Amino acid sequence: MTSIHDTPEILVDVADDGSRPRRFIFVLLDRFTMLCFACAIEPLRIANRVSGKTLYTWTIAGEGGERISCSNGVEFMLDMDLEEVNRDDTVLICGGIDVQAATTRRLINWLRREARRGVTVGGLCTAGYTLARAGLLDGKRATIHWENQDSFVEEFDEVTLTKSVFVKDGNRITTAGGTASIDLMLKIIADDHGEELAGAVADQLIYSAIRTDQDTQRLSIPTRIGVRHPKLSQVIQIMEQNLEEPISPALLAKDVALSTRQLERLFRRYLNRSPKRYYMELRLQKARNLLMQTDMSVINVALACGFTSPSHFSKCYRAHYQTTPYRERGAQSSRLSI
Repeated sequence: MTSIHDTPEILVDVADDGSRPRRFIFVLLDRFTMLCFACAIEPLRIANRVSGKTLYTWTIAGEGGERISCSNGVEFMLDMDLEEVNRDDTVLICGGIDVQAATTRRLINWLRREARRGVTVGGLCTAGYTLARAGLLDGKRATIHWENQDSFVEEFDEVTLTKSVFVKDGNRITTAGGTASIDLMLKIIADDHGEELAGAVADQLIYSAIRTDQDTQRLSIPTRIGVRHPKLSQVIQIMEQNLEEPISPALLAKDVALSTRQLERLFRRYLNRSPKRYYMELRLQKARNLLMQTDMSVINVALACGFTSPSHFSKCYRAHYQTTPYRERGAQSSRLSI
């Protein structure tokens, strides 16, 4: 059992200007990701240590106010239930696995109430879903872990979703998860107390490449596929941007000034599959994400992934995943209600 208190490592006087320490309320959802939480709280601790002042405090909250488990099974003691917080607090929801089920009606109501009072609210990792489900991201820019982006776009069309590692839009904050929490907190520290302190915290973390909200969360296509061929990368990018209305191999080849045969040879040489097969796998991966993360009908999932025939979709899905879309949906449906 792990207990994290809101008392920083060094307890000294507040800032020279007499301002109160800034308090963060970390709300841990069931099966939250430890990495995104640790990467958010540790920069605050280090900022206090490096500055020699209590610049930040924190409180750990969650439904029930007793204990919660993260996705790796470690249990955390909570400091408080979902209670009223101060208006100048910053609430950060820490998401993880199966965020739909963890986003309960009580949590949504609490978030809406605190947001109406003017509290700054953020969602780390998959918790961008929680904020969007509460309606707190309508008309805002936001981000979420790349694996959840397809389902997010289908469900929340009032939100402008980006691929950034983090986004601050007014008093709403979202991150893509993992180490993106470090980038967010370094930005907050820099805004609150200057770039020098943020740099010193980064040095303590051995974090040498600080990202901004202009940086994207996924690796470049060449790095991701392990191949540095510019035309192959360009074709894959076009494929990823056109999953709902697939483009024929002939047109893909034409777009990068290759013949269809040359494009076929490129894919066979570097990826050991045809362009058509690779494209199909991208579409099926998106379909699986939608089936597992939304309550969209199987037919609508098929259409969103470029399949005009449900029977053809089901046949392709079964060949790739050894199960049907309907069985996949049935296994997930009970986990999506709130």
